[in-house]
Amino acid sequence: MTFTLQELAARSGGELLGDPAQVITGAASLPEAVPGEISFFANPKYMPLLRKSRASAVFVPTDFGESIAAAQIRVANPGKAFEQVVLSLAPPPIRFAPGVHPTAVVAPDATLGERVSIQPHAVIEPGAAIGDDTVIGANSYVGHGTHIGRACMIYPQVMLRERTLVGDRVIIHSGTIIGADGFGFEFVEGRQQKIPQIGIVQIDDDVEIGANTTIDRARFGRTWIKEGAKIDNLVQIAHNVVIGRHSVVAAQTGIAGSSRVGDYVMIGGNVGVTDHVEIGDRNIIGARTGVSKDLPVNGGTWWGTVAVPAREAKQQLAWVHRLGQLFARVKAIEKKLGM
Repeated sequence: MTFTLQELAARSGGELLGDPAQVITGAASLPEAVPGEISFFANPKYMPLLRKSRASAVFVPTDFGESIAAAQIRVANPGKAFEQVVLSLAPPPIRFAPGVHPTAVVAPDATLGERVSIQPHAVIEPGAAIGDDTVIGANSYVGHGTHIGRACMIYPQVMLRERTLVGDRVIIHSGTIIGADGFGFEFVEGRQQKIPQIGIVQIDDDVEIGANTTIDRARFGRTWIKEGAKIDNLVQIAHNVVIGRHSVVAAQTGIAGSSRVGDYVMIGGNVGVTDHVEIGDRNIIGARTGVSKDLPVNGGTWWGTVAVPAREAKQQLAWVHRLGQLFARVKAIEKKLGM
């Protein structure tokens, strides 16, 4: 499929500066685009890439005033306009036909809604319920009494352990395990003794969970991922953790047991959160940050952690906390000396 710049400007509601008849055959990022392709520019820090780009046309903000060689389509949201072009040029999405594959194992008392698709070698245990238009990918496992809502996409090789609750329009990517036992042990008579993990995991509507992520069942009660939360690949969420509405958790983050993350929180990659910590709404936590204490609601942006011997770290922290007093003393001395 191809488009003229005039067609793209009309589709995006943008203002065209360039040849309306110019044909666009593809879309790519600024450094990768070649003649005949369109790209987008939305962040001033990428101006050097824009100037070097070989793209024939670029979506730019409405207030863009720079002179560039490529044709411009000025729009309110360049990234969104570009996304629509990419979707138009992309192959059609894969659709899974409704029905149960002959190699799948579905318990007689499992409940399947309308137009459900169960792919090869999937296992649906007794008491499970799957809502309308949901797809269960190949080699996936749906445990005893697990309930999955409508229009969910469970990719191949996902494990949903017993009594897990999944809302509507949830996406779970391959390799993810939901409802494994929480990491609970008690040191008794010289050895670690397992503490029973008898709670559940609840995943609300419109959540997306990346590949190879693990979300542990609660010791009792529930581990709860609230509406609209987005969780990246390779994230570990421990027992009884709560992730708030529309919060985002990036890859390789680990959140220890019974911690609570508020609504609209953004957590960067490789963040570590200790147990029983409460992170208030709308906080932003930078990559590789260690969170060991509660963060207030609307607390701002947080970053930083360096591993040093504990005694040294405590001493350094105490010094930092006394810097204000030290500066005040130095100023007083300077004043006395007439400096």
